[in-house]
Formats: sequence, structure tokens, C-alpha cells
Amino acid sequence: MSTVVPVLLSAVLVTTILLPTEGCKSGRRTVYSWFHKRKSTSKANSAEFADNVEKVVQSPQLAIMKWSNYSAYQPLVQQFYNDRNFELAWTRDGKPTETTTALINLFTHADEKGLIPEDYDASRWAQRVARIDDIRKRKDTSDDAETVIAQFDAAMTISTMRFISDLHTGRVNPQTLNFDIDVPQKREQFQLSQFMNDQLVDASDAPTVVSSVEPHNAIYAATEKALVQYLAAAKQQAQSDPLPAVTHPISVGGSYAGLEPLRLRLQELGDAEGEIPQTQAYSQEISDAVKHFQTRHGLTPDGKLTQLTVDALNVPLTERVEQLNLALERWRWLPDNFVNPRVLVNLPEFIVRTYNEDNSLAFKMKVVVGQAEGNHDTPMFVRSMRYVNFRPYWNLPNSIIKKELMKHINASGLGYLASHDYEVVTANGQPASGYSASDLEHGRYVVRQKPGPKNSLGLVKFMFPNEYDIYMHSTPEMQFFNLTRRDKSHGCIRLNDAEKMANWVLQEQPIWTADKIHDAMYGDQNNKTVNLKTTLPVSITYLTAMADEDGSVHFYKDIYGYDKDLAAAIAKHPTDRTNEHKVNPKQQPGETL
Repeated sequence: MSTVVPVLLSAVLVTTILLPTEGCKSGRRTVYSWFHKRKSTSKANSAEFADNVEKVVQSPQLAIMKWSNYSAYQPLVQQFYNDRNFELAWTRDGKPTETTTALINLFTHADEKGLIPEDYDASRWAQRVARIDDIRKRKDTSDDAETVIAQFDAAMTISTMRFISDLHTGRVNPQTLNFDIDVPQKREQFQLSQFMNDQLVDASDAPTVVSSVEPHNAIYAATEKALVQYLAAAKQQAQSDPLPAVTHPISVGGSYAGLEPLRLRLQELGDAEGEIPQTQAYSQEISDAVKHFQTRHGLTPDGKLTQLTVDALNVPLTERVEQLNLALERWRWLPDNFVNPRVLVNLPEFIVRTYNEDNSLAFKMKVVVGQAEGNHDTPMFVRSMRYVNFRPYWNLPNSIIKKELMKHINASGLGYLASHDYEVVTANGQPASGYSASDLEHGRYVVRQKPGPKNSLGLVKFMFPNEYDIYMHSTPEMQFFNLTRRDKSHGCIRLNDAEKMANWVLQEQPIWTADKIHDAMYGDQNNKTVNLKTTLPVSITYLTAMADEDGSVHFYKDIYGYDKDLAAAIAKHPTDRTNEHKVNPKQQPGETL
């Protein structure tokens, strides 16, 4: 009997599979479900449309969609439907589910998340819903009607995948903009089709499920909240003439031709405490509001009305909305373990933030970053800080030797090197002799600056190894920290208080007390490396708009043009927003300063 039963069962299966199915469109699917275990955890739906759905998603084009080519998502779409036996996902009994209705509402208001509603067919869903509703009311069971329903379902799946992916990993691959952030890997690690089947299709609260894929970062959340406010304000902002120019800074008591529109604009932007009284002169109340505005916009906060302040006041709110959009995009690029970095450098703000393990702010510090002129832009990237180097040497890259050092040598001779604490060594670090200026210019020897107070790296550097040779370090040129705009380095990040940073970085290593750290910086032992017990995630980012810890919204100048480049990439056809990996042409490998 043990032999007969398997044979009999096999015969039954073969006979059943070979039965003609033309008379029932769901017949093949019913047989298929015998041996295909349903992977999806969503509620079972009618298998009546399975053949239609499978046929629709066999093509990488869906003509009813604005962006009809979905080839990048087709394998995921097919996996999504295969895991649910090609059953409909977004309708029940001919009606859109509550989840479907909620998602359509999210698509419609995608601009509130910094996205473009039409990327998800926002304006087309009302007509599609009306059409399948008409089919249901007419009880239309024709092939054409079933194709319409299948296409509706596929379009919903594609739009949702695009929406979820854009929220989770952004719309543009930063590698195409020459930034080494591995978004493709982040995208691959996220099981999109499984997430949708298991968590979203039958969700009781779709917006909450969708928001779970966004970066869980307090600044990101505050920035998204600010975006909603600025969208509303931009729609209400009156089309007014620009504020008139100023020929010299205006202080309290001075006169200004645009005093009344200035007063109204400061109130509109929320920079005044209460209502500013009308006045015939530049009042203290207006000056205080201008100072608040200047603080929020990376300007010198002196309360004086300067031309830079007038220019910032004349920026339309629609442009501020765009800055917020781009900031949210960059947050979404971050790998999961860098969404809440321990060290966050915001380049256009010229500030570094450090965070405790519970994500609370430890401190903020002024930094100097790469000079915008001369192709010294500091790039965006993420890495882990691994060690600290006290009293380091500075190995000059050949580019700096050629562009800067040689002019001093040509003017003063080789004696210039010793007078500025430089030394020439061989590749293995041995002292060199008999070299010429030409040898140095052509990279035949290593030129390095000795450790000590004159060293351009200062007395300590913080290393998070990367192909750009960018790191944080102290500096003897402290005067730059008095500037509002601090892009003055060759690419590296100079710290206003490097000793404070060292104490914070080494706080988990009790042997490194404050006194020992001070001695390591100011003692006589050179080039001492201390490995970190626990590496620290570091994010070098570029946010020209962000909500600060106090809830105020700040905007900064696009000093490197990175916003301009990103906006141009987003403006492309959605299928053209990602390309092959490139190398950053503005930052070539080599130790920078």
C-alpha cells in the first residue's frame, strides 16, 4: 500500500493539472494554488483576475501610467504578485480598499514629504477609481473590464513601490553626483515586495506603515514638519516687489525706503516676537527681528540691514521649499547605521554636531570646511571614525606642493622648508639629502610638516578612513572661526575646539583622562595613534535647510552648488535619475588640509 498511494496521488495530480481550463479563467490558478504555498500574509482575494494580472505585469511598460516604463521595478512587481498567487491586492469586491484610498491620499500630498505627486500618478487616480466603480455597478465581466481592473491593481503596486522606495532611499543615486554613499546597497537590503505584502496591503493605518520606512531621525522629522508649514506659507505669500537694495548697512534709527514691506515680511516669516509697530525709522523691534532672521540664514547676526540680508529676505518661499525638499532627499540616502550618526558635519552651516548614544545632542562646534573657490569642495560621504592621531605629521599632497609650496621655494630657496617646520624624507620616512626643488615638484620625495604648534593639522586629527583623505583636525589658524562664512580649507574639516572633541571621542576609554589628552597634544611625543574602543559613525552632509533643536528653521547658502546639481538630477525623467558610479572630480585622493 505504501507503493500504491503515492502512485495514485500522482495520477490524480497529473489528471487534475491536465484538465481543460478554458471554461473557467481562474481554473489554472485554482490548480496552481494546490502546490504553491501562499507567501503573502495579506488577506486572500479573488483569484478570478489572476491571469489578467499576470499578463499585465509580464510587460515592463504600463501605458496607463504617466511614467509608463517601470522596468527597474518589474522584477519586484512580479515577485509581489507571485507571492500572492497573482491575486488582486488593492481592491475587494470591486472597490478600492481602505489602504488603497489612504495611499492615493498620500500620493496626492506627496509634496508634503518633499516628493513630486505626479511621480505616483496623483492626478490620475480619481478617474481610475471612478472607472472601476462603474465596472462594479454595471457588473461588467468582460475581458476588457477585467483588464482594466488588473491594470488598476498593477498601477497601484508600481506607484506604491516608487513612493516607498523614494521615501526610504531617495530618488537620486548620490554616486551619480560623485558622492560615496551606497544607496544601491541600501535599496537591495530592503525587501520591498515582502514589506508591501506583509505589512502594507491590509494595513489598518497605512500612513503609519509608510512613515516607518523614512529615516528615524529627529532633525529629519522636524524638517518634514517645517516643509508642510512652508508649503502653506508659499501658497499664501503675496506676489510682492523685492525689497529695495541698500547702499550701506542700516542701523537702529536709520532710514530705509522699504521699511513697511520689510516689517510685514519679517512678521510673515515669524522672525518677530509679536507684532512689530509701524514706524518711520529703522526701529529696535525691526533690528531684533532682522537679527533673528540673520541667525536663521547663516548671516552675521548683528541686526543691521545689509545687502546680503536684503537678498536673503527677497528669496521666494518656493525656493525655501525646494531647499527643504533637497534636505529630506539627502537624509534618505543615509545607510541605516548612519541615520543617527554620532558625528554630523553640515558643510554649508559650518557646524559639527556630536550625539550621545541615546541620540541626544552632546554639543555643537564651529568648523572650517573646503574653500568653494579653487575646487576644494568638501564632499559628502559617510564613514566610521576609527582612531585619533595626536601631534601628527602633515604629508603634503603633490597638488599643494605644486600650487602653493613651490612659489615660496622659488622665491626664498629651499631654506623656506626648515623655517616653516617642513622636512623632506624618502618614501620609507628616512631623512633625504641632496634633493632639488625640481625633485620636490615632481614628487620624488615626501614633504611633510613636523608635529607641533606650527603644524597645519594642529595637535590632533580624527580619522575616518576614506578615499578622499578627508578628516577632522585642529588648526593654528583660529582666526577663521570668527568668520560667518568659513570655507577656508583645502577640503578637510578644521575644529574650533579639537581638545573638547578629543575628550568626547575618547570618553569610553577611561585611561584617556582630560589631563592625559592635554599632555598628548602639548607634550613631546609625536605621531601617537589611539584606536577607538568603539567606532563612531560620521556623516559629512550638505543641508542648506534644516530644523534646529529649538524648532527654528534655518537656511544656508549653496556654497558648492550641490543643491543646484541635485535639483537638476531630480528634474530629469524618473527613469533617468540614476546612472553609473563616478569619481568625484573635485576631490582627488591625497592627504588634504
